[in-house]
Amino acid sequence: MKKKGIRWISIVLAAALLGILLAFRYLNGNGSQERKPAEEAPPKRPPLSVRSVAISPKPIIEYITGTGTLTASEEVDLSFESSGRITVLNIDEGQKVQKGTLLAKINDSELQAQRDKINVQLKLAEDREQRQRTLVEREAISRESYEQSLAEMQALKADLAQIEAKIEKASIFAPFDGMVGLRYTSEGAFVSPGTLVTKLVCISPLKVDFAIAERYIGNVHTGMTVFFTVEGYLKPFEAKVYAIEPNVDVKTRTFAMRALYPNARETLKPGRSISVELHLRLFNDAISIPTEALIPEMDGTLVYVYRSGKAQPVPVQTGIRTETEIQITSGLAVGDTLITSGILQLRTGLPVQLTEIR
Repeated sequence: MKKKGIRWISIVLAAALLGILLAFRYLNGNGSQERKPAEEAPPKRPPLSVRSVAISPKPIIEYITGTGTLTASEEVDLSFESSGRITVLNIDEGQKVQKGTLLAKINDSELQAQRDKINVQLKLAEDREQRQRTLVEREAISRESYEQSLAEMQALKADLAQIEAKIEKASIFAPFDGMVGLRYTSEGAFVSPGTLVTKLVCISPLKVDFAIAERYIGNVHTGMTVFFTVEGYLKPFEAKVYAIEPNVDVKTRTFAMRALYPNARETLKPGRSISVELHLRLFNDAISIPTEALIPEMDGTLVYVYRSGKAQPVPVQTGIRTETEIQITSGLAVGDTLITSGILQLRTGLPVQLTEIR
């Protein structure tokens, strides 16, 4: 009975050992099928497709922008300097007039009568003075008598000048060539000094008024070109700076400039708001790049260039900026190929493929 038990234990152990061997062979066979060959390498990433620009010298303009206003070259409110009733109103609203044209007049008949009276008295006084001058030269009358007649004549001349000045104030003449505005009174109306009759405006040429920041005060001068745009017009207009305010506004920290635009066709009107672009300096052979290609770093700025199929970083120094470009003063040379896309993915030595070269 004891021998029989030992025999069963041996059989069980042998079966268990055989099972372990078969399981090991099975697992070892499947593992070898799932394992990849050691000599198989991972697939290579394709080069990054990028756009680029070939560096070449070209002109670049340093300019500043701002807003301004169109102003009439001459503008005046016309009113009488004395009181009276309007007898002449020669105003066609919106029409051009020449300098010296009579536009309005108040009743001056009383002044005209006074002038006629003085003219008669003056003629008699002049004749008397002439006769007495002859007599005083012959010593036929005293010097005192002659001087009295001379004083009377001079007093009448002064009275006549005073009356003529009053008559002149009773009329409104165009002080310059221009366009008459709206009429604010009517013929027959009684007006007082300062009552607005109409406006006279000269719109050819027009003044271009604008202001720029004080830091540019050393870069501007008369004769500079300024371009301005007006809403409703696609083409910019060109004017010449002819005056610069000598002091800076302490509130806005700007200083005023004024240019002149011919406005020969009188298409533009004073009072309109404009956008101004003032050209400061022109660099004829500058190296400039698109602003999106510039990468700011902690210790400066850099760009990536294409060299032998790879991206290489290049530190650069910058100059003036425009809306779309920035000047490079050092770091790039004519003939370099600048990478302008995929900037965030670039790194030193990354393989790249150029898909577009401008």
